[in-house]
Amino acid sequence: QVQLVESGGGLVQPGGSLRLSCAASRSIFTFNAMGWYRQAPGKQRELVATITNDDSTNYLDSVKGRFTISRDNAKNTVYLQMHSLKSEDTAVYYCNAWSGALAYWGQGTQVTVSS
Repeated sequence: QVQLVESGGGLVQPGGSLRLSCAASRSIFTFNAMGWYRQAPGKQRELVATITNDDSTNYLDSVKGRFTISRDNAKNTVYLQMHSLKSEDTAVYYCNAWSGALAYWGQGTQVTVSS
């Protein structure tokens, strides 16, 4: 059973920064790709960023230039660095990993952007 454990969420003022971490219970090389989703109250879950094993990345248009996804293979951890946060970034952020046809999810971490 794969476990993904997110951390780093919290309350931040508009314009602030946070770094989310996702620690996997096995080598992240075993996944085809990893990513971050978010879900705001009353909205559908949306894909924020992805990173593949060859470090190819993709981002939701609204976070391009503000968020950066990265990976530390030695620590089996994926990060989401978030800058210039806006109130509309408020959501529960979920880590996700894909291995073939299987998808794994973390429990989520709350990010609240408010003054």
